Amino acid sequence: MIGRLSGIVIDCPDPRALAPFYEKLLGAPRTYEDDEWVSLDLGPGLPSLDLQRTEKFHTPDWTSGDPAQQLHLDVRVDDFEEGEAAVLAAGATLLEGSEEHPGFRVYADPVGHPFCLVRPRSEEQSEEQDVPAES
Repeated sequence: MIGRLSGIVIDCPDPRALAPFYEKLLGAPRTYEDDEWVSLDLGPGLPSLDLQRTEKFHTPDWTSGDPAQQLHLDVRVDDFEEGEAAVLAAGATLLEGSEEHPGFRVYADPVGHPFCLVRPRSEEQSEEQDVPAES
C-alpha cells in the first residue's frame, strides 16, 4: 500500500454555502473552514469530506453526461422514503429518470452534484423478487 485515502474533495462555487447540505445529509460536523475550503468529519478511521471552491465549476448533467459527473456519493438510508423527504427538505432535487430504478434514486445537491440514496439490501432484493420475469 502506498497510502491511505485522506479526503474526498468536491468542487463547488461556495464551500460554506454547500456545507450545511452535507452536514445534514451525512451528520458530519465541520472540522475546518475558510473561504476556499470546508472539511467535514465522517467519523473515526474514515476520510474527510472536503468542499473546495472553484471559479470554473460546471454543474454535471446526469442524463446526458455532458459535462460528466466524474464522481458521485452513494448514501445508504435505513428508510428510503424518510431519507428522500429529508434530502428534498435539505435542498436536494430528484433527477429525472432516477425513479425507474428500484434500488436507488439519483438527486442533485444544491449546486448540482449528483448523489444517490440507496435502499438497504433487504428492501432492494425483495423488490427485485416482486418483478415478474419477462417471457
